[in-house]
Amino acid sequence: MTYRELAVTLSARRAEIAGLHAVAGFDGFVDEMIQVVGERRGVGDFTPMQGIGDFAAWAAAAAGRSSLREIVIHRQDAGGCAVNLADGLASLGARVELFATVGSPPEHAFAPALARLAAVHPVGDVYGRTLALEFGDGKLMLPAVAQLAQLDAALAERVLCSGDFPAACGRAGLIAMTNWTLYPHMTAVWKLLGERVFSRLTQRPAFVIDLVDPSGRSREDVAAMLKMLPRLSACGFVSLALNLNEANVLARLLDLAGGSDDQDMAALAARLRRAIGVGEVAIHAVRFAACSGSAGEACVRGPFCEKPVKLTGAGDRFNAGYGLGLLLGLPAEQRLRLGAATSGCFVRRGSSADLDTLIAACASFD
Repeated sequence: MTYRELAVTLSARRAEIAGLHAVAGFDGFVDEMIQVVGERRGVGDFTPMQGIGDFAAWAAAAAGRSSLREIVIHRQDAGGCAVNLADGLASLGARVELFATVGSPPEHAFAPALARLAAVHPVGDVYGRTLALEFGDGKLMLPAVAQLAQLDAALAERVLCSGDFPAACGRAGLIAMTNWTLYPHMTAVWKLLGERVFSRLTQRPAFVIDLVDPSGRSREDVAAMLKMLPRLSACGFVSLALNLNEANVLARLLDLAGGSDDQDMAALAARLRRAIGVGEVAIHAVRFAACSGSAGEACVRGPFCEKPVKLTGAGDRFNAGYGLGLLLGLPAEQRLRLGAATSGCFVRRGSSADLDTLIAACASFD
């Protein structure tokens, strides 16, 4: 299987995509994209600090004394995994309904992304805020989230257990639930929705679950969440989507061997799937993407980009492409390539690709 063959598949099935329905929830953030100044030469003329290691060395050298480093906030973006995933999936042509903490009315920074969606339903009246320090080799995300405790089981009972959300889920072939880590009551919310909404669906949708890095949560909280996930399997096909760091965090918490960004990543996905008890685990990293499900394992090389235009949100676009693969019923290897291609387009462009752009790009990814 190649990226060119994926392009042929997408071209042949283009007409189906507009009839596909998805639901995404529940996190919405305004991301302030920041460069740390390495050297300032004049107004508008500076060189950003290139690597996370450079930033770490500067910070370490400041221990025991004080130091100062200028930052440049060069953009405010709509963010949050649910918003980003919805944007990526809608850009490819699917109909997506978003239920998220985007503010009520939605904060203006979300407007361009929300305009592409079939419907937007604010959950509560708050949104998250993230300071995103971007470097050439990765990013440091500093979220402000205390206000997100508003999304608890009581709020979910009022705004998600009747009305628009159950109706949207009833139309959906894919339900994406993201960012467990930064929402302190999300385990209770997912449990409630499983009992009150998902168990009553007449179809079996695919669930894409994206935790976001759980390393800051207690072992007890993570264990309680992981025990809840297999219960969703009674309602649909559960795919736990992780980046490599998140996969290794879970592996340590579960006393499993970790993995690296190579072709053995599929074995890590298999270890996690067996330990957690979900239908599938998919892992994406910089150079490879892998998954393990009941039908077996797969691993593909991604379209590596040496000089990305934007990194924040790349994993969410992988999940968007992978989710489209689930909606289309593609085999595992094609789902991985679709996720990797969608992410690869995003990091090169700095925005979500439409289907024509994605199909054209696939020719250059082999």
